[in-house]
Amino acid sequence: MTPIKKSLALLALGLMPFLGLSQSDGPIPNYATESESLLVSEMTFTSAIPTPPPTSSVRTMAEWEEVEYLVVTWEPAFPNILRQIVAAAVEEAKVIIVTQNETSVSSYLSSNGVPLDNVIFLDEPWNSIWIRDYAGNTVYTDDVGERALVDWIYNRPRPLDNVIPSAHASYIGSPIYITDSGTNDLVNTGGNFMSDGLGNGFASDLILEENEPGNPYGVSAKTEAQIDDIMLNYMGISNYIKMEKLQYDLIHHIDMHMKLLDEETLLVSKYPEGVADGPQIEENIDYVLSNFNSPFGTPYKVEWIDAPPSVGGNYPDTGGYYRTYSNSVFVNGTVLVPTYRPEVDGPALAKYQELLPGYNVVGIDVDNGGENLIALFGAIHCITHSIGVSDPLWIVHQPVAEATEGLNVSFDAMIKHNSGVSQAKLFWREVGAGSYNEIDMTAAGGDDWTASLTIPSDLDIEYYIWAEANSGKEITRPIVAPEGYWTIDVSTLSTSEWAENNIIGPYPNPADDRVNFRLNNIGGPVTVEIHNIYGQRLYTTQVQNSNGVIQLDLNPIWSGTLIVSFKGDFGSVQRKLIKQ
Repeated sequence: MTPIKKSLALLALGLMPFLGLSQSDGPIPNYATESESLLVSEMTFTSAIPTPPPTSSVRTMAEWEEVEYLVVTWEPAFPNILRQIVAAAVEEAKVIIVTQNETSVSSYLSSNGVPLDNVIFLDEPWNSIWIRDYAGNTVYTDDVGERALVDWIYNRPRPLDNVIPSAHASYIGSPIYITDSGTNDLVNTGGNFMSDGLGNGFASDLILEENEPGNPYGVSAKTEAQIDDIMLNYMGISNYIKMEKLQYDLIHHIDMHMKLLDEETLLVSKYPEGVADGPQIEENIDYVLSNFNSPFGTPYKVEWIDAPPSVGGNYPDTGGYYRTYSNSVFVNGTVLVPTYRPEVDGPALAKYQELLPGYNVVGIDVDNGGENLIALFGAIHCITHSIGVSDPLWIVHQPVAEATEGLNVSFDAMIKHNSGVSQAKLFWREVGAGSYNEIDMTAAGGDDWTASLTIPSDLDIEYYIWAEANSGKEITRPIVAPEGYWTIDVSTLSTSEWAENNIIGPYPNPADDRVNFRLNNIGGPVTVEIHNIYGQRLYTTQVQNSNGVIQLDLNPIWSGTLIVSFKGDFGSVQRKLIKQ
């Protein structure tokens, strides 16, 4: 018997009173049932065996990064939904299915035309289908080094689910770090976590409530700062953004109403004005936009997607289920989206295709009479999780959104692989062209690469980035290129108009000790001056690289309204700043 199977067997013997929660009694909802709530006080959620964090810094992968395994638990009550997930996923990655009925599941998949070449069966006991909440999260040492899994304490009395991450780690041969001992005994769930791959994490404030003094799990009481330290040490999350819980979402998981599509784009569910959690969602997004910036130093882009009502027009505040389209999952070049009925699904799927060109957008019905998954307060993201590849070739790039004809535009990217990067290229074409042109990117120091292109005409530009590691591995960003790409909106603005539109900031505003601006391909050296409202010049400097974020330190003696001027070949652009 393997160590994992032995530990599970011992666990089962010690937890016989709780095994009635298993699959034999039918599907368990995503929320804690009344009987489960009564069992919480009888369970031990922590371990006496120390499980320290990784010894070196780690990075949590983003969901749109390269996936090696999609993991699911086979709940017999939802065979059609799971079959569709597996059928789409095996075209992109390997699929690990937790089940103790391999013969019947494999027969069902095969008889429905699903190839089993990329399917792995793990014969392990389990409690529920909600693997997003209890599976481990992929982290990498030193950004692209050793792959490991991080497992939190699951906030449900479902002991068999809680040890599934160890079975995954054993199968893939990766270390696992578990937050279940000492003062690192953190309760958390995957549905209430989203990462951009750059140290920024999103959650609802459920994470604070479940680890506060008097919590029902018997874990040590923690301040927000202590929770943030655990997330930093185990997962490399240095900026943990927490939003207010939603009244009508019983599980309080952000994946039911928000999704990160890339490092700077939030896809957010929208309700009609004043309906259900619509007002609180809008307040939460306003809070994010007012207090945080994307990792590129710019405001987040928000894309709204309508949440559909029931057939009778009911939303969660009038008895409807929590139907949203944000509860989707990336599997490399495919994105799986929950659907409800054709008359409301069309615009949502079209929105995904618009925002993610080149991706295979697959809708899966979670709201039918036979397999009504949404009635249990979850959808596609909730019943899937992913494990990243063992050797990521990582590309980070802020897309160039707009340019003007004749402008020389810089394309910058951070590219990393554990063997180093041998070459990178920018591929571009005018809209309507059949083939791409290519430009060699040059190493710009560290992990940075750059290329420049003079915009040839007023036709929009489509482009992507390709890189090759010293090991020979290749990848593109977007991952679906060349079928998928970023688009530059090309205009015929004058140089001064271009500068006015592409000197972004100040942020934050008001500011205290420092302030940021972003210069988007302004061109030429730029002189920056700060004046007070009396016209007295307080500060001046010259910026040679006029593409990217610049940060200005503010003298403590300055106060009130300040005027920040940018001067160059384009003329002069002014921005007003309030100094606190």
